[in-house]
Amino acid sequence: MATYSLSVIDSQSPDRLVDAAPRPLWWDSLGERPARPPLDPGKVTGGAEHGSTGVDVAIVGAGFSGLWTAHHLLELDPSLQIVLLEKHHVGFGASGRNGGWAVGELAGSYAAYAKRSSPEAALRLEQAVMGAVDEIGRTTERLGIDCGYEKGGNIRVARTAPQRDRQRHEVAHAHAIGHDESVVRLLDADETSGIVGMSNVRGGVFLAPCAALDPARLAAGLAEHVEASGAVIHEGTTVTSIEPHRVMTDRGALTARTVVCAAEAYRRDLDGQRRDLLPVYSYMVATEPLPAELWDEIGLARRPTFDDARTMVTYGQRTADDRIAFGTTGLPYRFGSVIDRSTEFDLRTHAKVHAVLTELLPQVADAAITHRWGGVLGIPRNWMPSVHHDIDTGLATLGGYVGEGVAAAQLAGRTLAELIVGHDTERTQLPWVGATSRKWEPEPLRWLGVRGSRALLARADRREERTDRPAKLAMRLADGLRGE
Repeated sequence: MATYSLSVIDSQSPDRLVDAAPRPLWWDSLGERPARPPLDPGKVTGGAEHGSTGVDVAIVGAGFSGLWTAHHLLELDPSLQIVLLEKHHVGFGASGRNGGWAVGELAGSYAAYAKRSSPEAALRLEQAVMGAVDEIGRTTERLGIDCGYEKGGNIRVARTAPQRDRQRHEVAHAHAIGHDESVVRLLDADETSGIVGMSNVRGGVFLAPCAALDPARLAAGLAEHVEASGAVIHEGTTVTSIEPHRVMTDRGALTARTVVCAAEAYRRDLDGQRRDLLPVYSYMVATEPLPAELWDEIGLARRPTFDDARTMVTYGQRTADDRIAFGTTGLPYRFGSVIDRSTEFDLRTHAKVHAVLTELLPQVADAAITHRWGGVLGIPRNWMPSVHHDIDTGLATLGGYVGEGVAAAQLAGRTLAELIVGHDTERTQLPWVGATSRKWEPEPLRWLGVRGSRALLARADRREERTDRPAKLAMRLADGLRGE
């Protein structure tokens, strides 16, 4: 959960947000969309070798991972028969709820990927994810997808001395492994404040490969494009299990030469996969459109995404219609990997998110909050996103983005498409291909580890804010609980 000063929390009331719409801002930006029909296996015919109801590729999940995979498959081979299966609607999960950051970063560390390959390969992976930010911009322009894409970079603000020290080390490391100042650079306090009018600024880091966008519009536009290119999307279809060359659903079985699992945190609903990815909650609020005079104080003129450098995650953007959409992690994890609709709209949690926002940007304290929402992201045990394809079983997976999936999913989908059609490219040689992770611990160890590490990190942030000194012991203990 994010940290915040007690004085800020106490000044906030859940009643302050009671009139906010309990749904993602991004969904409202789409308006009403007709539902796509559910799967009817008896009406599926086509090119697969595994039965009369077979297809070439069945994709479980119609979020970014599944949609980008379908998009790139059809670019490589327009004759492929592709079916996407979605329990709710396109972009229902993290793809339609996230902060709208297409950021050129991976949750898995450079060191981890270098260990399983080489430093050079790990650098190529980082550069490829950075390149995916531009690829999203090129693709949306070419396809006419209006998702408010704006590549303004990311500004991460240091507000304590320990945060500033960590930023110096991070930028020095990035430069040492091969990224130059055109990619990432350290800013002093005045430069940082010139970009965003945040409180208590000590300095910051500017990361160039990052774009703000409306994620639901991106997902909807990709879905319409892949349908126009020949793919079929079935909504309202619950997948219960995935087997070699077959998907089991509440509507019957579908066979396929290749089955792609692109369900991210919702893999916990599939037979045998509950402990593969940890579903962790994150929460967001959105303000009303803000007037020009307020933006003169806040900054963000080129729409860089913004956050601060505490250990617990914050993330925000200036939307195309001049709102602030802002999020933090809140109640991080439900016992047993539960995903529950009521948890997504907890008023007290959203009041805490609002408290963090107004702590960082006091200028918006009086702005109305129009939307509040939450959702889950997927975390593998080793925190390393990955791409897999087994030609013998026809099973493929991609994901585990740990909340940084908007750009990574584009690269993962393109990579998986090349693996499926058998192309050997620079992407199929990247070190996240084939990376494996052990399962998460059984309960109650899973719950204790997640809650324990979060509590320690929150305590570390509070101590650093109070003393302006690094909380090294708490961070080492938290990293140990997370297996780092």
